[in-house]
Order: sequence, then structure tokens, then C-alpha cells
Amino acid sequence: MSSEIELLTRAVVIGIGATIIMDLWAVLLKRVFSVPSLDYKIVGRWLLYMPQGKFKHDNILKAAPVSGERALGWFAHYVTGIVFAALLLLVAGLQWTQSPTILPALTAGIISVAAPFFIMQPGFGFGIAASKTPAPATARFRSLMNHSVFGVGLYLAALLTVALW
Repeated sequence: MSSEIELLTRAVVIGIGATIIMDLWAVLLKRVFSVPSLDYKIVGRWLLYMPQGKFKHDNILKAAPVSGERALGWFAHYVTGIVFAALLLLVAGLQWTQSPTILPALTAGIISVAAPFFIMQPGFGFGIAASKTPAPATARFRSLMNHSVFGVGLYLAALLTVALW
């Protein structure tokens, strides 16, 4: 297998695995602690408004719903996980997948919080790092915690690939 195909294959497996772990974490938080999680339909809504030239909303929650937004939001969520896994593998190298360590994965997870802080939340109308939400510090903490769990998920999914390859 060429190194490019191996990187892509591992990125898909690791990215999907890490995203599943992040989603299981969200389910746990919701069921045990009643902590709501992001409804990915708003990600889909945001993306579906882009072809119309609408990249930033005053409040995405007040924008008219768009057909297919939930499915697209979930798809984008998993594609994003794959992209961050690929970036981790490009930086750490394929050799990292032979003997994964937690630090590169956790670092990648923490760095990935930049996407919601500086791209998604401003685009949704929530401000940079949720600055326009009712409880910005809480939103920031939850984002950082969720993306840290994603980082742990990158590590655990990479360990799984050791057993698969």
C-alpha cells in the first residue's frame, strides 16, 4: 500500500473513531449531567446557506431551517474529524500510528478547538470563542473539554489501528 493511501485510510479510521468517542462523551454528558450538546443541524444549516453567499449569521438559530441540514451537519462533523486526524498524521508521521502516544493526539485535539472558536461560532453569530453567548466561559470550557476528548479519541482510535494493521 502506498504511503498516501495508508495515510488516508488510517486518517479515515482514526478520524471516525475519535469522532465516535467525542459523540459518546456528549451522550454521557447529556444523560448523566443533563448537559446539552451542539445540534449538528445548525452546522448543516450554516453550510447550506454558504452557496447563497451567507457565511455569517446574526444568530444561526433564528435562520430559516434548510432541507437536509441535519444530515449534512452530521456528515460535516465526521469529515472534520477525518481532516483533523489527517493533519495529525501529516505532522506526527505515519510512524506515530505504529506506536501511538497520547501527547500528539491530545495536542491535536486541543488545537482543533480553534475551528469552533474562530470559524464556526463567529459564523453562527455566537462571536469569537462564544463571546456573544449567555455564558461564554461555560461554552469555552465545554468546547475545550469536548475537543480534549476528541484528542483522547484520536489516541484510542490510533491504538485500534495498531491491532488492525
